[in-house]
Amino acid sequence: MINILKKNTVLIIALLAAGISMFFVPPDSGYAKYIDYKTISCLYCVLAVVMALRDIKFFTYVARKIITIAGSLRTAVLGIVYITFIGSMLIANDMALITFLPLGYIVLHRTNNDKYMAFTFIMQNIAANLGGMLTPFGNPQNLYLYSFFDISTGSFMLVMLLPFLFAIALITIACFIFVKNDKLSIASFDEIRLPKKNTVIYLVLFALSIAIVFRFIPYIIGIILVTVVLFIMDRHALAKVDYPLLLTFVAFFIFAGNISRIDAVSNFITPLLERNTLLASTLSCQFMSNVPSAILLSQFTDNWKALLVGVNIGGTGTLIASLASLITFRQYTNYYPGEKVRYFLEFTGINFAFLALMIGFCLVIIR
Repeated sequence: MINILKKNTVLIIALLAAGISMFFVPPDSGYAKYIDYKTISCLYCVLAVVMALRDIKFFTYVARKIITIAGSLRTAVLGIVYITFIGSMLIANDMALITFLPLGYIVLHRTNNDKYMAFTFIMQNIAANLGGMLTPFGNPQNLYLYSFFDISTGSFMLVMLLPFLFAIALITIACFIFVKNDKLSIASFDEIRLPKKNTVIYLVLFALSIAIVFRFIPYIIGIILVTVVLFIMDRHALAKVDYPLLLTFVAFFIFAGNISRIDAVSNFITPLLERNTLLASTLSCQFMSNVPSAILLSQFTDNWKALLVGVNIGGTGTLIASLASLITFRQYTNYYPGEKVRYFLEFTGINFAFLALMIGFCLVIIR
């Protein structure tokens, strides 16, 4: 029992938070609207497909290619972080992390650079949260605000362009400062030949999972296809899906939904919005995550530009500022279960440094 509690600390906290919030907002029909079923479905599909790709050593193969091209540790870390950054723009921040965190682990672990693992994971996390802000579909809160305020694509990207470029500069500078330019060796990598049939099918399933994000395919169909195909081809992948992570998301959705319905919370936030929408939305994210913050605060302000920027840069900071950060925390502690406190402290320090710099920059350019 103790081992289970240690392994699922975040899940236990999420369940407790959801349970406590139920005393303030008793269960009713509104609970059904809390959960973003599409997000949970996408997470399940991508987690399952990623496990299948890992079983055929796809990420090891890609890692070997990266090391061969990069040559140095710093270049490799930058490449991994940039891939995550770009991926979040195209497939959303949580999907980018699920896809590329295993890649970062393999590159560093197989080259005996585990001491940079926490930093790399944290930078991938920041890259996913800040990279996704440029496009309407990069982060879940973007999709909501894009639709709620009926923002044009051009206006959306124009508002987010400067914060996006500033984030790229900060991430690059951080990697240059904290990662040495040591040479990498591929000696520990055996020659790998990917099974063509499995690789093609799994990549198609991955594309299918991404299509759900763009609403090209109903998530129910995606769940059925991924489950059936992997049940036939790789049942181990289905068994290794991080189901506690999915439950963690559900619990936090309930907690955030309940918090947004408490009058005292609304009465506290409204005056803050009137003073400074950017700061208020950023602060809100630190306690109730960026997605529910976007939903709640959009009811009390017409300043969509400041709100949009605030709930995006607000994804940095605390561990719950963005639910995508829970994915990174879960993945890292799965690899290094004894380093939860160390990772948490390093994560918090780096994230708040990024948050302070992003806020300072955005206060100058956003009115």
